[in-house]
Amino acid sequence: MTTLQLLPVLFACSVGFCAPFAAAQGTQTLTYADTQKQISWEGRGPSAQWAADGVHLELFDGKTPMWLLPATGAMTAPPKDAPQQAGAATALRKVVLVNEGDLWIDEVASRGANSGGRRSPRAFPAGSGRLSDKAVQLTKTGDKAGRKEEAQLSPDGLAASFVRGNNLVVVDVTTQQEWAVTTDGGPELFHGMLDWVYQEEIYGRGNFQGHWWNPNGGQLAFLSLDESAVREFTIVDHVPHGFLDTERTVATEVSNYPKSGDPNPFARMSIARIADHRIVPVDLSAFPKDVLVMRVEWTPDGKTLLLSLQDRIQTWAELCAVDPETGALTKWIREDSKTWVNRTESPRWLADGTFLWMSERTGYAHVYHYAPGGKLLGPITSGDWQVRSIERLDEAQGLLWFEGTKDGATGRHLYRTSLRGGDPVCLTPGIGTHRFELDAAGTFVLDRWSAMDMPTKVRVLDGTTGNVVKDLGQATKGEAEKYAFTDRQRVTIKARDGYELDASVQLPFGWQAGGSYPVFLPTYSGPDVPTVRDNWSHTTYHQFLAQQGFVILQVNVRSASNRGQQDTGACYQNLGAQELKDLEDAVDHVCKHFAGDPARIAISGWSYGGFMAAYALTHSKKFALGLAGAGVYDWRLYDTVYTERYMRTPQENKAGYDASSVIKAAKNLHGHLVLLHGTKDDNVHMQNTMQLLWELQSAGKQNFELMLYPRSRHGLAREVNRHSQELQWLRLQKLLAPAKKAGSGQ
Repeated sequence: MTTLQLLPVLFACSVGFCAPFAAAQGTQTLTYADTQKQISWEGRGPSAQWAADGVHLELFDGKTPMWLLPATGAMTAPPKDAPQQAGAATALRKVVLVNEGDLWIDEVASRGANSGGRRSPRAFPAGSGRLSDKAVQLTKTGDKAGRKEEAQLSPDGLAASFVRGNNLVVVDVTTQQEWAVTTDGGPELFHGMLDWVYQEEIYGRGNFQGHWWNPNGGQLAFLSLDESAVREFTIVDHVPHGFLDTERTVATEVSNYPKSGDPNPFARMSIARIADHRIVPVDLSAFPKDVLVMRVEWTPDGKTLLLSLQDRIQTWAELCAVDPETGALTKWIREDSKTWVNRTESPRWLADGTFLWMSERTGYAHVYHYAPGGKLLGPITSGDWQVRSIERLDEAQGLLWFEGTKDGATGRHLYRTSLRGGDPVCLTPGIGTHRFELDAAGTFVLDRWSAMDMPTKVRVLDGTTGNVVKDLGQATKGEAEKYAFTDRQRVTIKARDGYELDASVQLPFGWQAGGSYPVFLPTYSGPDVPTVRDNWSHTTYHQFLAQQGFVILQVNVRSASNRGQQDTGACYQNLGAQELKDLEDAVDHVCKHFAGDPARIAISGWSYGGFMAAYALTHSKKFALGLAGAGVYDWRLYDTVYTERYMRTPQENKAGYDASSVIKAAKNLHGHLVLLHGTKDDNVHMQNTMQLLWELQSAGKQNFELMLYPRSRHGLAREVNRHSQELQWLRLQKLLAPAKKAGSGQ
């Protein structure tokens, strides 16, 4: 569940920057058909970026760029020989590509410091669709022996690696001789390539890379995953290619999918030495057999392999160093938690060999300074707020820039602090979201700033104080100025226990106190994934609903507040329970203060949000309608790595699994529940919806309906997305008429 998707209800989001702000308000209304169009709710404005010299700011007004020197305010034409922008192509780098089943060495444009060089393109250079005339062919076997995947070029350019048939292979660039590093790979054993659960929940959806070159070349660390104990799951395609005309049966997909409490893949690590074709196994004997290998990387000098390891239920994490010559492992840092430990970040190395380390040990993510071997030198940041990311490091000046939540969790701010610690300085004044870029020296900040009640402002800030150096312009509201448009309002809601929830409310056009309005609550509410962000962001669908008479409520439940693990851990071992209480309190607040009708409350969501929508209708009487897409309706049916992080195993926490189950609470359904699911969903299996249907039917419930989408996976197929959107609107439309009584339905 690493990639998150809200219920696909017509989020036709605006994109763009704008020009001088105008306060005109239109009256034109939207039709449902308009929600299918691209309507921009923010106009075009000043276009600016740091110039290639890292000192000037390049401004675009029409076709002629100009250079601004922030230190003096001087405006000049750019030098004739200057690159157009700082990120322009500066060099060519060699990569390995797969073309018609074979490996080729080719050159692609390297874009400044952002190229990284860690992962080679999988197809063609610069999206050209063809190889260049400099390409050199490495293999000539095509797909005869199996498809070549995850091709990587060694940093020294002397060898390339790839996976074929789940076996790792290295080919010498000069001689084009292949070395089969492993030969026993197959459907149950992966070498150098990740399986489904590792890529989905640990390394990131779509990233199957399971081998990592030493930065000096010559050595290749690789992960092996034994899936022989992992249970299989079958997905059925009822509408296969050529259905009716040429195909009258179904197509099936069988894959290994570890559900919570069932066996995980077993991992082991090895290092392949290219020079002598020797394989050095990493000694993981001090860890459980089902230890999770969460991160693999080399130190900058290539002398040490670093592993981040965690126990199955992720209550601890250890940063370990491996000697590549012997495979011996040394433990450097251990992180523990009373809830769970999130996947640790990579160390940020300093010139003297020490490193910066992000830790949530206090309940909030902060930066710590360590020496090699795991000796703590001291904290750099601290407090009841968290560091979200390290943005820049200047060792010469002893300065660190980071993005953090010291001034609120719904926005985005840039801070600067000393590597010796101390109070950080906020460089981005103003509540809301700041998209910032530092110049080369960190002297000035290009700030694109927006908030719920303000389209984007573009300005230059002083990199030491945060003072405004120059305003470059502000956005209009785009086409909002001709429509009956309503802003989102920033709201703080006090929950029943006093906890303050971040929320936003968008009122119907022409809203009046004393009225009675239906409430639409779209949510995700998964751990550490906030719904509310303080920026200028509007959707045509939400504007349409507001014109129709809906109050649109969005709220960050405490476990999705993004304030830190101290708050996120509120959902531990009982997913849904605290989240629902927070959502209920937000609904009560809107009904009391914004004229929401307690008998006409709708909740919608997809994936975790689908779980929350169905959970709300089976564990509360406050909701008249639930639109639940692709939800996990019992956490025993979802994968091990994600679920056990928050719930432990079903064997350890049966009470928690039972309490969080929508399926086991089906008999308590109130209101009207609409279930949507793709029949080929390989992430949240349709099994969730089928088992819920069985329990609803067995309980004699009639206040629900089902819409299945053939050929759709966790995200709906393009051909049926509009059908889903319209279905949801038709169900919401029924709430526009005042209800006869609260909690109507069976």
